[in-house]
Amino acid sequence: MIRFILADLRRVWPGALAVVLLVALATALGVGVVLQERAMRLGSARAADRFDLVIGAAGSETQLVLSSVFLQPSPLPLMPVETLRKLASDPRVAWVAPIGFGDSYQGTPIVGTTTALVNALSDGLAEGRAFAAEGEAVVGAAAGIPLGTRIKPSHGMAEEGGHAHTELAYTVVGRLKPSHTAWDKAVLVPIQAVWHLHGLGHAEEAADHDVHSEHEGSKPDDAEHGEAGHEEHEHEGAIDAAAPLDESFAKTAAGVPALLVKPRTIADAYKLRQAYRGEGTLAVFPAEVLTRLYATLGDARTVLVAVAAGAQFLVAAALIFVTVIHVGQRRRQIGALRALGTPRLTVLAIVWSELFILLALGIGAGFALGYLGALTISGWVTSWSGMVLPVAFTRADLGLAALLAGFAALLGLAPALLAYRQSPAAALRG
Repeated sequence: MIRFILADLRRVWPGALAVVLLVALATALGVGVVLQERAMRLGSARAADRFDLVIGAAGSETQLVLSSVFLQPSPLPLMPVETLRKLASDPRVAWVAPIGFGDSYQGTPIVGTTTALVNALSDGLAEGRAFAAEGEAVVGAAAGIPLGTRIKPSHGMAEEGGHAHTELAYTVVGRLKPSHTAWDKAVLVPIQAVWHLHGLGHAEEAADHDVHSEHEGSKPDDAEHGEAGHEEHEHEGAIDAAAPLDESFAKTAAGVPALLVKPRTIADAYKLRQAYRGEGTLAVFPAEVLTRLYATLGDARTVLVAVAAGAQFLVAAALIFVTVIHVGQRRRQIGALRALGTPRLTVLAIVWSELFILLALGIGAGFALGYLGALTISGWVTSWSGMVLPVAFTRADLGLAALLAGFAALLGLAPALLAYRQSPAAALRG
């Protein structure tokens, strides 16, 4: 019987191939949606695991997490420097890392931070060392920038018309091990250098200088550079590439859009979050914010899965229609089998097996296509953002495969029952 089925399928291979492709495409749509949504959840959760508490100015919790954890560009309001200094001296805090962004290098974001975050972001350095001076930088594992490269930062992104800073060029001195986060695509530089590059971080000196200038009635910038020079150096500051780092924030500090905080204990984490929710600041656990985002993703997934199910239903209806017509066209062949003494159940098994084999092949190909599609999308997201999205099947997917196989088995019964009910005499006369 098996050889008869295979020979029959070879005889009608164009139609058989069309059936397999239709089922494969309908199945791939649903499988791809499920795999991609799961990969997004896992990848973003793993990326957020490295950040216990994020503190920023009052505003959107979601935007704060997207900007600080996933490095999505967005203008965030600045917190006063007193918040940073207060956290730096808080006994409940293991370390606090201010982050400042807005500059880039050839499309790669440049993030100002501290050595504490460099040491905590991944499992150490793959090569080189951490930055130790204003003019040094550490790159993420996927940044693709060799050690020793001199980086000229640009304000904003180049495609958005950002202009290059000429006051300082960072030298890459280290590369992080993979963290599987968006930070793998970033360039990390001292926050002190970012402040100075944009004319910040000299609050005490600037205040004294402004008072002296007011008494003298002079304009130091205009006197030194002229009006044109003042406009050209919009963010002029005191830049010394060899200057050592001061991460105590006692004197050199300025407002920052976000602070990444490592509490000493879980209890300290909740106390700090409570203490910094209100009075102009916002403290969030990234995992909590992601949970709300997952709910939104879940709603979108439900809609897409419903669309995929609708497509599969339409394909199933079309297949039933096609196979019923096919059985009608094979009446003489079925009648001949019955006239030669082939039992009804054997005829039913032949017709059912042919259709089930095609549907099973389509379902298997659909799972493969859905997996490859999810891998392709995840690879594109990783190359763009640096965040790794793991695509993998789980036991739940085995349940989905079993459900589709059961549906295919039921679908094959309709034409098989038609063939079963045909009488040999009527079939041969037709």
